[in-house]
Amino acid sequence: MEPAQPADRVPADSTPPDGQPPVSPTTPTAAEPALVEPATEPAPTADDPEATAARTVEHDIPPARPAAAPAPAKGGKARAERSPKDMALSLLVLLVPIALLLAFYRGFLGGDQPTVVDAAPAYEQARAANAFPVSEPAGLGEGWRTVSAGYRTVDGGSSLRIGYLTPEGQAAQLVQSDVPPERLIPAELTREGQPQGPVDLGGRSWQRYTARGNEQALVLLEPDRTVIVVGDARENELRQLAAALR
Repeated sequence: MEPAQPADRVPADSTPPDGQPPVSPTTPTAAEPALVEPATEPAPTADDPEATAARTVEHDIPPARPAAAPAPAKGGKARAERSPKDMALSLLVLLVPIALLLAFYRGFLGGDQPTVVDAAPAYEQARAANAFPVSEPAGLGEGWRTVSAGYRTVDGGSSLRIGYLTPEGQAAQLVQSDVPPERLIPAELTREGQPQGPVDLGGRSWQRYTARGNEQALVLLEPDRTVIVVGDARENELRQLAAALR
């Protein structure tokens, strides 16, 4: 008689049913390791001060706000809506100080007054050269102003040239020279200058001439000199200058 076997004992050699092959006893294999999920960090507890502080900071950060659109430039709309009247007023504000400065310059500083020169040195130099007789106007009046004066030697002779501003504000020039008239007259009056007839002034016979542009001239021909009075002044002022020569 066999000794009693434990209840969970598996027979070493089991007899299969009829028609089935014998089955080998199953040997238990090592269990496959179970899939282990990565350990997660335990949730912070109420006693964790660092976690509490992190939650507080995260809770206090306000949500990001969209960037505000740039404000329109100040005055852009005002400039666009500026009326012609406003522009005229602005221009007037600029012109008023300029007008006051011009008035001060002309009224108190004499800005429009021509520079007056002393012709005496030029007359003295011409007389000292003794190249030709020198005449000087006398009794012209205060309205006549001398604005230029000079004596110089030129090719073929020498010339004394005095510039005037007439009482009417026009230009006149007195030229005295010993340069031959056939050279002097074209140089002073241009080649288009033509005689227009004689005129008696101060006991001398002068010749009226055309000149450049709107100018006219009076010409006195003498053996040792030629005298020309030319300018854009009116003929009566040119005659006054020619008649005043002494």
